[in-house]
Amino acid sequence: MSNESRQELIREIGRAIQEYQIASDLLDDAVGRLFGINRTDQRCLGMLNVRGPMTAGQLAEATGMSPGAMTAALDRLESAGLVRRVRDAGDQRRVLVVITEQTLRAAGELYGPLREEGNRQMRNVSIEHLRAIRDFLVGGTELQRKHAQRILAMLPPPDVRESIKAAAREARAAALEARAVAQLASAQWKAARSDVKAAAKQAKAAAKAAARAAFKPPPASGR
Repeated sequence: MSNESRQELIREIGRAIQEYQIASDLLDDAVGRLFGINRTDQRCLGMLNVRGPMTAGQLAEATGMSPGAMTAALDRLESAGLVRRVRDAGDQRRVLVVITEQTLRAAGELYGPLREEGNRQMRNVSIEHLRAIRDFLVGGTELQRKHAQRILAMLPPPDVRESIKAAAREARAAALEARAVAQLASAQWKAARSDVKAAAKQAKAAAKAAARAAFKPPPASGR
């Protein structure tokens, strides 16, 4: 294989991966809409499905979420009956998050046909190719995680992020206040303009009346 054809094949693989990711997102979006959950909550369910019961801290670290965001996500998922918080049988001090049986059954009904069709496609793939696919996916997963951490490292420290968020909130509040003041000023200006028009109309009417009175001929005297 020439170097040129090899590079073209690599580019085609890159495009195929992007298309695969887009198709996976479409599938997950469809499932999320059916469950009535957002992508963040869906990511938590996916992680629990792959790795099994985890503590909230472990799940937050695995999904890259803050402790506060994870608590909010688990509250939503538990309220929806999708997960449960249970005591660890081996350590009663630990609380684990587990997917409910109802959620597992529903997910099996949705993803089951996809898994079965995918398995049928794999039956015609040789062991050597299956190993190559596995190794490529494992290596690609580690590569994605590595560069996710690289990009996250570009974020400012938490205290700076909070300062930025606080400044943004203040800016939004100031903008809303300015908008309210502008709306009030506009209303006042419209009211004042209406008053001026009314006063001008009254003055014009009074001027016409005075003019008619000034130029009214005196009544004729009788003889």
